[in-house]
Amino acid sequence: MKKPVKQFLQFLLFFAVGFTILFLLYRSLNANYQEECVKRGVPAEECNLLEKVFTDFQNSNWWWLLVIIVIYILSNIFRAVRWHQLLKPIGCIPKWYNSFFTIMLGYFANLGLPRIGEFVRAGTFAKYEKIAPEKVMGTIVVDRIFDFICLGIMIALGLFFEYDKIWTYFEPYLLGEGKNKFTLLLILGFIAVIGLAAIYFLRKQLMQTKLFQKLQKIGLGFWDGLKSVKDIENISLFIFNTIGIWACYYFMIYFCFYAYAPTANLTLVAGLTVFIFGSLGMVFPSPGGMGAYHVLVIAALMLYNIEEADAFSFVNILFFTINIGGNIILGILALILLPRLNSGNDTIIGEATLPKK
Repeated sequence: MKKPVKQFLQFLLFFAVGFTILFLLYRSLNANYQEECVKRGVPAEECNLLEKVFTDFQNSNWWWLLVIIVIYILSNIFRAVRWHQLLKPIGCIPKWYNSFFTIMLGYFANLGLPRIGEFVRAGTFAKYEKIAPEKVMGTIVVDRIFDFICLGIMIALGLFFEYDKIWTYFEPYLLGEGKNKFTLLLILGFIAVIGLAAIYFLRKQLMQTKLFQKLQKIGLGFWDGLKSVKDIENISLFIFNTIGIWACYYFMIYFCFYAYAPTANLTLVAGLTVFIFGSLGMVFPSPGGMGAYHVLVIAALMLYNIEEADAFSFVNILFFTINIGGNIILGILALILLPRLNSGNDTIIGEATLPKK
């Protein structure tokens, strides 16, 4: 199957999964909203959840939404500066616009095909900065590892301040029934043992294959990128940029509370809970976390007595503000500007650089 066709089919699959979750969520919430309207004596034709979302979006405080977009841009400036610190130990001192715009291009690509953004970011950056893509990918993995650590810290803070609310929601999903959990772990353990044994006994044959040799070459370049973390010159600046990234992520949600009347009185701690739930929703492989992000943010808001219809409006206001005002506009801008800003640069093929004709 040709690569463009395969990528298009993958996009359709992930989009369909995310859209299906969002559609089922909307249908369920709309049915509940209709029931509430009946109780309040509101005619059915005047009670449509989708219309409510549009009305709430129009009536939201657009100045706060603009602040959210600015903070989102600032978060990616922090990320670009932090990425520079990871790139320098592998001999790359990039142009600031290549760092920033390839990050935005990666987020834009994730809206089409989840998880492909990191590869787009690495490949595009490598092309314009004349460096092997696998080395760039190693630094991106380090970048994501620190994000994972920060998410763990945020979850720990959330559990410290709101243990009862957070744990009560996730406990049934994490623990389930003891017997079912034990059976699942037993099956997974058996599969892992069989797989490792097969790799061990066939290791000589596997090492002679072209696939292994190609992966070995990629792995060595990848390792060069990973080693960059121990050679960071200014650890204090690295920590500052890391805190800056995640503080921006948090305040995007917290300031959105002020943009929407039903959430305007929620606290900083509530913002932390919603942030944690939303971050976990973004892990789901759908465009921009669509569907799963909505489900978890709504669940978090309902823990603070926000009605589910209002919670649905809030999550859509936030979701589309960031994706349209940030990812789509800046992603398209990156597609336009990157080739022009780098029009005089050489391009890279593997490890060698070739001048443009």
